[in-house]
Amino acid sequence: MRRFWLIVFLLLCSYAYVLPRWSDWNQNSRLNLVLALVDDGTPKIDRYVANTGDYALYNGHAYTDKPPGLSFLGIPIYAAIRPLLDAPPVQAQFERIGSRFEETLKPDGSGLQADKIRFALVQYLLTLVVVAWPAALFGGFFFRVLQRLGVAPAPASIGALGYGLATSAAPYAGNFYAHQLVAVLLFTAFAFAWSPPARWSPWASSALVGLLLGWAVISEYPAAPAATIIGLYALYRRGWRWLPAMAVGGVLPGALLISYDLAAFGTPWPIGYAYSALWQEQHHTGFMSLTTPQWEAIWGLTFSEFRGLFFRAPWLLLALPAYWIGWQRREQRAEWWVLVLVPLAFLLFYGSSIMWWGGFAAGPRYIVPLIPFLALPAALLIGHCWGRIGWRIGALGLLSVSWILIWMEATATQLFPSDAIRATWREYVIPAWQQGDIARNAGMVLQLEGAASLLPLIAVLVAGIILLLRPLEAAERASARPAATPPTTPVAPPAQR
Repeated sequence: MRRFWLIVFLLLCSYAYVLPRWSDWNQNSRLNLVLALVDDGTPKIDRYVANTGDYALYNGHAYTDKPPGLSFLGIPIYAAIRPLLDAPPVQAQFERIGSRFEETLKPDGSGLQADKIRFALVQYLLTLVVVAWPAALFGGFFFRVLQRLGVAPAPASIGALGYGLATSAAPYAGNFYAHQLVAVLLFTAFAFAWSPPARWSPWASSALVGLLLGWAVISEYPAAPAATIIGLYALYRRGWRWLPAMAVGGVLPGALLISYDLAAFGTPWPIGYAYSALWQEQHHTGFMSLTTPQWEAIWGLTFSEFRGLFFRAPWLLLALPAYWIGWQRREQRAEWWVLVLVPLAFLLFYGSSIMWWGGFAAGPRYIVPLIPFLALPAALLIGHCWGRIGWRIGALGLLSVSWILIWMEATATQLFPSDAIRATWREYVIPAWQQGDIARNAGMVLQLEGAASLLPLIAVLVAGIILLLRPLEAAERASARPAATPPTTPVAPPAQR
């Protein structure tokens, strides 16, 4: 249990340390809906639309063009903290807080006005509760899954931290986007369908799977193919008796989405993107920007400097040999298909979009939800090879390189790299670090500047990893015994053996 919470703590510290990007259209659009529903009692974001270009125009009013699932989760949090934010003592502190970050502002900007500071504080708090905290807990959950699959504590810890800190999941776990939330929802649904908690009734487990899959879809509509794959897998693995409860679980998010669409657009169908104010041509090309898979997009999302997943996290390439080994294990063929088909579903979907790069982004933000389905087999392979010193050094080297690449990009300047810059590292990330232009973070509150502002976080991570690994290695040596080689691909969980 100590390892679980230490992993959660390290991930949460990392996600909370760097502040969410300000002036980010995507995040602002989602947060505008939260403010409009709570403050104004309407889905119309007319009062806030000046801070974003991601909005829909319908019948003379502005609405977010984003799926509302993430915003729905933020509503009770904002409603609870709003009285505190409006209290005079808190208002008086906004100017003092803002002065800590004056050097990160544009010289010709409008400055840190009180309403901007309030908006940024709401964004940060909602990100912590709705995105960062679930993502950190998921890291601990991922560690437990690896252990259940036979991975020793040390490599399981490394695998969980590798997923949470050394992939493109990291920057999106600390910003008010839905991509990392969807990753958590989809993979958790898969894990619960694979091995339901022993103390839960089948009805409760299946209803939760339906709820998770439904909320993933209303948070990011392109998650629907992956949710369908996982839903079919659940029925295959657990039987059709799961179908009624899964359907009941999916009713709540479905009903919320229909209610929202009726209130905003007068139809039960999600059509926000069809009325996007600035992207009409793109969204009316093919089916909502989808045509056929394009090599440029597939390469761009996987290996390119521009948005390549493996360019930034090369350790995930370990999933490929793990897939090959996993195919040999017939008893877990159904799980193998899920781990293969979910990444393919996202890759082919966005590889068919004429807007596959995702605007301003740190890496391939659109395909962040597929990452845990690659990280699991990659981490299992690391666990299998952990006892061989050469393989261990190689795996740790790949993870270290991935961590450096991910965090250098995630902390470069005050905005994520623009889609107008294709040579992301050469023209954006490296120049930013050379100039000491580092994203706003908690270290700046301590008056640390530039790259030095990240030193407290690095110190916490190093100390935490030492605490995780040193006692574990001693315990492993003390309890060493001849045993079968740990699996390289998922094996039947204890409940199924």
